[in-house]
Amino acid sequence: MNYVTEKNNKVYIMGEIVSDATFSHEVYGEGFYEFFVRVMRLSGQADILPVTVSERLIQDGMLAPGKTICALGQFRSYNKIENEKSRLMLTVFIRELLEVLPDKNPNSILLSGYICKPPIYRTTPFNREIADVLVAVNRAYNKSDYIPCIAWGRNARFVKNLNVGDKIAISGRIQSREYQKKLSETETRTMTAYEVSISKLAAFDSGEEFDIDNEFDLYSLQNKTDSLSVNAEY
Repeated sequence: MNYVTEKNNKVYIMGEIVSDATFSHEVYGEGFYEFFVRVMRLSGQADILPVTVSERLIQDGMLAPGKTICALGQFRSYNKIENEKSRLMLTVFIRELLEVLPDKNPNSILLSGYICKPPIYRTTPFNREIADVLVAVNRAYNKSDYIPCIAWGRNARFVKNLNVGDKIAISGRIQSREYQKKLSETETRTMTAYEVSISKLAAFDSGEEFDIDNEFDLYSLQNKTDSLSVNAEY
């Protein structure tokens, strides 16, 4: 499966590796490793994102903490059993490693998929409008990724009127967000959520009527060819 043909789930990230790479899993003799990358926002804040990469892409010292990584990939989900409960986990799955592209937005994502839960619309105490939407994005081999997304302002007002099964296209960035989970009356735990912060979205009925690349124009990489590629699935 060629990455270029997978138009419904594209991620570009560039940032600093901030953790050691640890072994995650193996598929058909191919090992995969996990680590975290700090990706800066224009505001000066940072998102700390989980990343997964095949051993076939990495070379000695490439994933050392402090190194800069620049990559194309996909935002993927999987279920992990913790305390006999299933938890949705998210990761940036790297498909290509690139030379550093300093003039490009370091955190870009483009998705198209189907709304799989009724959107949740709310307002903050400061009267800011927010809508949460879970999007199912089809993948090869009859798999799907379930991606939490968050819309703001007029995008939130638009999303709240959509229905389960509606097809949408989204562009934005992947963000990390800490929150407090109450474990008991006296104990809480700091957790991290990962989601797509929507900057632009559109609803459409047919893929033949909607050119996602032209609509969102996120991936004009000016034909940077000094990269490695892998076609692994997990």
